[in-house]
Amino acid sequence: MGRRFTPDAPGSQDADAAHSGSCAHDLHWAGEMRSALGVASLLCTALFAVDAASGRLGPARGALWAGLAFLLFAIMLPQRVSVRPGRLSARRMLTTDTVRTDSLVSVHWTDGVAQRLVLRDAQGNRAEIDPTVLTRNPAMWHLLDTDGRAAIQRGTLREGATALRELARHIDRETAHTVFKVSGLH
Repeated sequence: MGRRFTPDAPGSQDADAAHSGSCAHDLHWAGEMRSALGVASLLCTALFAVDAASGRLGPARGALWAGLAFLLFAIMLPQRVSVRPGRLSARRMLTTDTVRTDSLVSVHWTDGVAQRLVLRDAQGNRAEIDPTVLTRNPAMWHLLDTDGRAAIQRGTLREGATALRELARHIDRETAHTVFKVSGLH
C-alpha cells in the first residue's frame, strides 16, 4: 500500500519543469465522490432506522452498519485520475499508480464487464483506468494522446498503438455525438 515512486531518468526533471504548467484532472470526480458518499450515507441511515424501529439497534449492530456503509463507499469511490505532460496518475483510496506516458511500452484493454485501459511504461510501472474518464475530459485525452504519439515515434510503445487508435476513434465518435446533440441535429 502507499505510493509508488520510480526514479526518473537523468535529465527528465528538466523536461518535467518545462511542462509543469499544464495538468488535467477528471472534472467529474468530485460529483461521483459525492454520489458514492450519498449512497453510503443513505444505506447507513436506512439500516440504522430499520434497526432502531425494531428495537434491536445496539453498539455492535451500529458499528456493523457503519462498517458496511464505509465498505460500500470504498467500493463506489472512483479513482482520481490526473494527466500532465509525461505522466498519468490514478489515485485510489490507499494507493497511487503513476506511469510515464512519454515512455509507454504497452497499452491494452482488459476483458470483462467493466472495460479498463492498462498502461505500462519503460520503468515497469502500471496504471489501470476507466476509459470513460478520458472520453469525458478532452484535456486529459489530449495530453495522453500527445505523449502516446511521442512514444510511438520514439519506438518505445511496442504494444498498444492499435488500442490508442481505437480509443481515439471512440472519443471522436462521442465528441461528434455530443456536438450533434447540443446543436439539435440528433
